[in-house]
Amino acid sequence: MVHSILFCATVDYHFKAFHLPYMKWFKEQGWDVHVAASGGIELPYVDKKFTIPIQRSPFALTNIKAYQELKDIIDQHQYRLIHCHTPMGGVLARLAARGVRKNGTKVIYTAHGFHFCEGAPIQNWMLYYPIEKMLSRYTDCLITINEEDYTLAKQRFNIPSIEHVHGVGVNTETFQPISEKDKAERKKSFGYQPDDFLLFYAAEFNENKNQQMLIKALASIKEEVPNAKLLLAGEGNLQNTCKELAKTLEVEHMVNFLGFRKDIPELLPMCDVAVASSLREGLPVNILEAMACGLPVVASGNRGHRELIEENRNGYLVSSNDYMLFSNRLKEISRSREIYQQLKRESRTMVKDFSLDQITKELSEIYLRFMVEDGNEAQSKYYRAYL
Repeated sequence: MVHSILFCATVDYHFKAFHLPYMKWFKEQGWDVHVAASGGIELPYVDKKFTIPIQRSPFALTNIKAYQELKDIIDQHQYRLIHCHTPMGGVLARLAARGVRKNGTKVIYTAHGFHFCEGAPIQNWMLYYPIEKMLSRYTDCLITINEEDYTLAKQRFNIPSIEHVHGVGVNTETFQPISEKDKAERKKSFGYQPDDFLLFYAAEFNENKNQQMLIKALASIKEEVPNAKLLLAGEGNLQNTCKELAKTLEVEHMVNFLGFRKDIPELLPMCDVAVASSLREGLPVNILEAMACGLPVVASGNRGHRELIEENRNGYLVSSNDYMLFSNRLKEISRSREIYQQLKRESRTMVKDFSLDQITKELSEIYLRFMVEDGNEAQSKYYRAYL
């Protein structure tokens, strides 16, 4: 009998961006892979894809329809495993799977960063914590991607299995450093000078990502580091606000708004420093990609950044709105080749714990434990290697 797993999230792009290697892993085990999400992307390694109208907002009425459709799918297929992601994907899938869990289906939920955490607004705790507490009774395994969430979950939730996995994995072959010669040539190919000091941040323009802090920090170093350029990739409703701020601070010629980009693997290696200003993060992939390219990191202090950045080792952490200290850290890196090279080496070393190979190993050990419980260990060629 062929077993099957259902992956569920709010949007199908989530799987294209983060989970294809793990879907491939299940195919290698001889399992059928099904996906339920909104969106029309065609995904490899997927035997069946169900498009359901999940919305990100917990108040969207179409989520009622999405829940019913998802419940029908789950009841019909009697999956051995369900792995759900994203807040609403996690809510709807765990509610819809309540009945089939009685027949042996195991439900895994990956929290890509709790909305309630140390320093989060009180309304986040009032709304999201009670929901997650209630849903914990319908969860067989909770996976967290940073230590702070793992500790919080162990303290507050009575779930049979709570695990810590080092994120979703970064491809250290796609993202890797290039030589100084290639770096200079690539800068020129994108319209920059070889000695330009390029700062890079890829994120949606919203209140949480806080790009205004980076623009203020840039304005503070414009006299001392006139060759600095801030590259901001992404779109969002605060983009025009940031453009106006750059103009007001007279650094519009030093800020490049790149829009949505598909060439991040080409852009990152030519840059000199990764910067990040967000107020909250789970475990940011943009920083992992930058580390894989050997970039030093200057970032705001939050749980996700603290997981990846060690002060004075591969970068610096700064309070969320201390743009003056942020600018001072950038000046230190720009002035000292020795500091730059040390931070660069350590970024590349530290990212190994977050590589695709490492995450595949960690996740497969979790999956295999549930597969073994189902008497399915003979199917897995990884059984002897990992267990």
